[in-house]
Amino acid sequence: MLSSESQSQSPDSKILSRPIAVDLFAGAGGMTLGFEQAGFDVLASVEIDPIHCAIHEFNFPVWKIFCKSVVDITAQEIRSDSCIGDREIDVVFGGPPCQGFSLIGKRIFDDPRNALISHYIKLVLELKPKFFVLENVKGMTVGKHKEFISVIMNEFEENGYQVRQEYKVLNAYEYGVPQNRERLFLLGSRQGLELPKYPKPITKPVQSKKASLNNPLPTSPTVWDAIGDLPEVENYIELFQQDWAIANFGKPSHYGKQLRGFAPANNDYSYPRQYDPRILTSSLRTKHSLESIKRFEATPYGKTEPVSRFLKLDPEGICNTLRAGTPSNRGAFTSPRPIHPFTPRCITVREAARLHSYPDWFRFHTTKWHGFRQVGNSVPPLLAQAVASEIIKTLGLVPEKPLILQKLGNKNLLMFDMSEAARYYGVDPHIIEPRNRGLKNEYVI
Repeated sequence: MLSSESQSQSPDSKILSRPIAVDLFAGAGGMTLGFEQAGFDVLASVEIDPIHCAIHEFNFPVWKIFCKSVVDITAQEIRSDSCIGDREIDVVFGGPPCQGFSLIGKRIFDDPRNALISHYIKLVLELKPKFFVLENVKGMTVGKHKEFISVIMNEFEENGYQVRQEYKVLNAYEYGVPQNRERLFLLGSRQGLELPKYPKPITKPVQSKKASLNNPLPTSPTVWDAIGDLPEVENYIELFQQDWAIANFGKPSHYGKQLRGFAPANNDYSYPRQYDPRILTSSLRTKHSLESIKRFEATPYGKTEPVSRFLKLDPEGICNTLRAGTPSNRGAFTSPRPIHPFTPRCITVREAARLHSYPDWFRFHTTKWHGFRQVGNSVPPLLAQAVASEIIKTLGLVPEKPLILQKLGNKNLLMFDMSEAARYYGVDPHIIEPRNRGLKNEYVI
């Protein structure tokens, strides 16, 4: 029987020497991983979805995951039920889901549509971190939503925090991610502390070569840099029944070497994980009709297939924004998945994870629906790492690569259906409305 008590084991004393963080909307852990890569220990994370919590616990087994809504948790509970205790928190971060922010009336935070962001602010103020990061959709910066950002800033500034006024939308392709993905980041600090800066771009998209000849930055990795060394799933019949196989990998690009753990980046301060690089994971195959296969084959690179509306990836370009699809309470529609550049099929969860900058040791739910939802909902780790690294600089710290080899969690966590995950965390199984399809996969490694 899998015990939830294993998630709260005490980290090694060396782990506690790193600056500490709290993630308030954790999902599967994209921002958690990015902050870990920058040198933080994310000792506590909050997430309402039990399926996401299970995946988070598998990938970060020595840190605490709270399977609760931010509406129902207190700062004291976060401190007392994790390894944080009464220690000072260096940063709180998170991206409250956009629920159609309301600007009606003077008391904006009384509107239920604004509840999650108001509770985010409340928890930051109660936890009293040195810094906070609020991540959200680019749409928050458009039209009347700018007023909402002003209200958020004023709320912080009236309660002892300062916010960088010239807020920025950052694109993942400027930070080594082979994907066009824009996200808003608000950066704040306690009054009297230096405000963190926004990270400077380190790469430019490959499409910009002609348009930016004067730009000295190297280009971001391409689609084929990201997925070219991955085994072709069509060669493994077992991937119709399970999401893993012992497979033959190709020669990786420099980017691929980093994600496979063969050439760690100089600025990656995450804990090394114990995993077998010979095993291809998160790669359940999709059965396509002959008609779909023919249409996929006929679609040119970088163009949208007219029936499915799926984009066919250009191997020498970057990926379009990977979407999460709709949650179960909004129809459980699968997000449009890009078409592989050379094989007439949709990409796998692992290929999406590569295009999102997740390392190969990071696992997702064994079903495609949950797996793609977990990738598409998350901040690319390398983008989160770039933001977090600026906070490390502002703290005046020089991080070091940990030597502790961490094991991953119990593999059963990857297979839970909603009822099993809810039972494991002791929450209502209808906290997220169930999907009307069987989700459990009987095979996992």
